Formats: sequence, structure tokens, C-alpha cells
Amino acid sequence: MSEPTASKAAASRGARVRAEDIYRWGPVWSRRVGWFLDHVYWNTTVLGGEHVPRTGPVIIASNHTGVIDGPLLHGAIPRSSHFIIKQEFFDSKLGFLMTGAGQIPVDRGNGRAALVVAQKLLAEGRAVGIFPEGNRGRGTVKETRAGTAWLAVQSGAPVVPVACLGTRPTGTKLGHVPAPRSKLHVVFGEPIHVSTERGSGGNRALIANAMTALQDGLAAHVEHAVRLTGVELPHDGPDGQAAPLS
Repeated sequence: MSEPTASKAAASRGARVRAEDIYRWGPVWSRRVGWFLDHVYWNTTVLGGEHVPRTGPVIIASNHTGVIDGPLLHGAIPRSSHFIIKQEFFDSKLGFLMTGAGQIPVDRGNGRAALVVAQKLLAEGRAVGIFPEGNRGRGTVKETRAGTAWLAVQSGAPVVPVACLGTRPTGTKLGHVPAPRSKLHVVFGEPIHVSTERGSGGNRALIANAMTALQDGLAAHVEHAVRLTGVELPHDGPDGQAAPLS
């Protein structure tokens, strides 16, 4: 067997992840941990859970303001889910928990491998979570990357928009962790279905159209959730300046 090339040897975990690397049983226990955090450690109100299909492939797409959005949403989704998460979390001291939880590492400079893994999980009828903005910011979802649109077009799965609110109040740092019993909200919206039929513009136009539809739908849902709950988005910090495909 030949030695691996330097480029392959140097490839990050997120850039070389495969579907067989993801523990399908991971969300069975990690979702329970998320539920405990949501309803025992914090005081989380979950609205619109009926919009999440209980079976079949589905993409859960959320705004992103705080560092706890991932575990908060993982515990609020009414079924097991696998989230695309930046590989830096997997490289931390808690990385083994991310691996055991069945989550998907993504190299934000080369996110294709993570998207391919997510596509395969959707083909198995699973739920995949993604933060289309990429980085934490104001959470308006008025600017996104193409990863979610690509995944929706390739899989044909519906996209359920979500708003996580209260996880980072105005004036707090991007790494802010809410205090115990903080009042948080997770609001699910009606699924968004994008076209998967390629017209004269080909795949590029199809993904561009899907990206516009999803961005508009997600932004509108976040605005609706803010009005519904009365919880404002943080007024400071970057506004949707996302890293690729996360």
C-alpha cells in the first residue's frame, strides 16, 4: 500500500469525514442531555414542534446568535438529529462528546465532505441540523452560505426553519452561556420545500434559486418568532457574516 500524499495526510477531520464515521446511535443519548439542559438547567419554551416531520428526511435550519444554540436545539427537536458543527469543537477537550453524540464535523474552509455525509444521512431518512449563517452573529439570517441550499436540492428534503432566541442578549460576548433557569425560546416554522427540477439554467441556477427562497423564508420566520415571543435579537455583533457551509 502506498503512503498517503502530504495533502491527504494534512486534511482536517472535517474535510475527510465519512458517513461511516458518524455514530447513528449518538443522538439517542445526546438528545436526552439536550432536553435536560433545555428544561432543567435552563427554562426553555418550545413552539411549533408539530412542524417537524416525525419520520423521513428533514433539514433543520436555524439562526445562530449564541454558543449554546446547538445543544439547545438538539434537545428541542422532537426526534433524533445529527448537526453539522465546526470541527474546532471536535478538537477541544469535549470533542469525544461530539463524536459520541453522532454529530458531523465540518471544515469551514472545505465543507463539501460534511455536506456529502449529511446528504447520506438524509437518504437514510434522518434529520440533519445546520446553521446557514455559519458563524454566531445577530441571527437575522439575512445572509447565508450555499450549503443548506445545496443539501436541500440534492436530498429533496424539506427545510424546517427555526429561531433560537435569548441565547445571547445584547451586550454579551459571542461565547456567552446563559445562567441557570434563563428564559430561552426555540420556535419551529412550517417546512420550506425548494424545487429540485433543473431547468435551462442548470444546477447552478437551481441552487441559487433555492438559496434565495431559503434565506427569505428563514429571515421571515425569525422576524415572526421575535414578534411572537417578544424576545429581541442581539443588537450588536456581526450580522450574518458566515463561514462556508456550516
